[in-house]
Amino acid sequence: MSLPSRPAFARPRLLIVGCGDVGMRLLPLLAGRFRVFALTSQPERCAELRAAGAVPVIADLDRPASLARLRTLAPWVLHLAPPQPDGDTDRRTRHLVAALGEVRRIVYVSTSGVYGDCGGALVKEHRPVAPKNGRARRRVDAERILRAWALAAGATLSIVRAPGIYAADRLPLRRLEQGTPALRPEDDVYTNHIHADDLARIVMLALVRGRPGRLYHAVDGTRMKMADYFDAVADTVGLPRAPRLPRAELARVVSPVLLSYMSESRQLDNTRLARELRVHLQYPDVATALARLRR
Repeated sequence: MSLPSRPAFARPRLLIVGCGDVGMRLLPLLAGRFRVFALTSQPERCAELRAAGAVPVIADLDRPASLARLRTLAPWVLHLAPPQPDGDTDRRTRHLVAALGEVRRIVYVSTSGVYGDCGGALVKEHRPVAPKNGRARRRVDAERILRAWALAAGATLSIVRAPGIYAADRLPLRRLEQGTPALRPEDDVYTNHIHADDLARIVMLALVRGRPGRLYHAVDGTRMKMADYFDAVADTVGLPRAPRLPRAELARVVSPVLLSYMSESRQLDNTRLARELRVHLQYPDVATALARLRR
């Protein structure tokens, strides 16, 4: 889906904070509708961002003094930047909201990890958060900070909670090539998925259709356990399937970070995504995406 194009002088200014892979996929969707500014801490990315249609803004969320220009830059904001990799609070989001001026609309991309382990249950957006690790606690902190800031600033906030993001160039090939083991079926966990192109489209629609203060699950219709996903990818690309191990044995051979992902089981409901944002996914499930790769 594309938004109606506007003359350059009539385009509202929009700031993308964290213009990585998903942000770059967003830029073509926003072209002609917004004048887009992209925050980057890497000067060497300026040419890439300009070529994609964005105006680079060199600043660093870890250095609050560098963010002064943001105060009057744009009334529309897409916050895609992850927290810093340590602690239980998101210092980057705190620095960002302290720097922003009059913002009309902001969309934040969070993570489904905020729910913690749900025992494989179907999860709707009203389920209370229960983060089990620092990574998820930082995301919960960011959501809370943004809600409080938006209320005080009179801005409209929507939050998109995304699960595992995949694409043709974002598949677990290295893990399969290294033979990293997976859980046996009786110990395995349900995981959730969204194609990076569909996530970009969801973020765009949340920007223009999202309700104030609303949460949305950016997830496709896949109902699949983690090892089954690895098997499907392996079969598609012609790699050996991962060996299966009991949880106690696997815990001795994988990293704590990987084990944390393999210790949380949930199935995200995406009814609100279709009903309110009217999203039509290009990749409605993992099987569809992998089938297209085989063509």
